Amino acid sequence: MSQMLNTGVRWTTQDVELLPENEGTRYEIVDGELFMTRAAHFKHQQTCGRIFRQLDVWSESTGLGEAVINPGVLFSESDNVIPDVVWATKETLALTLDEAGHLTGAPDLVVEVLSSSNEDLRRDKEAKLKLYSSRGVKEYWIADWRSRKLEVYRREQNQLKLVETLFSSDIIISPLLPGFSCSVNQFFPV
Repeated sequence: MSQMLNTGVRWTTQDVELLPENEGTRYEIVDGELFMTRAAHFKHQQTCGRIFRQLDVWSESTGLGEAVINPGVLFSESDNVIPDVVWATKETLALTLDEAGHLTGAPDLVVEVLSSSNEDLRRDKEAKLKLYSSRGVKEYWIADWRSRKLEVYRREQNQLKLVETLFSSDIIISPLLPGFSCSVNQFFPV
């Protein structure tokens, strides 16, 4: 469940640091707009874990990069997000990982798992899609555990474009992840 706090103010990372800590609440800023998200549905979290697991096992076997759940990605003071899962090459991590453990540039792959509210849908399918596209993310997956589908966006002509929608019986492969192959069904809990 997400709520947008729009007061005509352009939010920054420094503003968010002044907000009270509230366990189970996470704050994200996209183009100066503040989004507040409460703890996600159990199956949302299972989906994140399953996608991470597939990427992590492949990463360990290839040594090409690292997958992580819920990293801080600080593109700028007014673009500060916490994607559900990201994957980055070792080269990307060397260039973008700061001493505080946050990414300061685009991971190669970003995965967002949809929640049910219209605000969450707008955030992931519009605001974050634009942000990730403008910041150089190479591939963006939007997973919907309710309908058991995966939308795959890839960078084409300097922007992320929807290239395929995959369902449970389909296999996900990616030119970004050489040799990676997984049934979409493995991403979603029963």
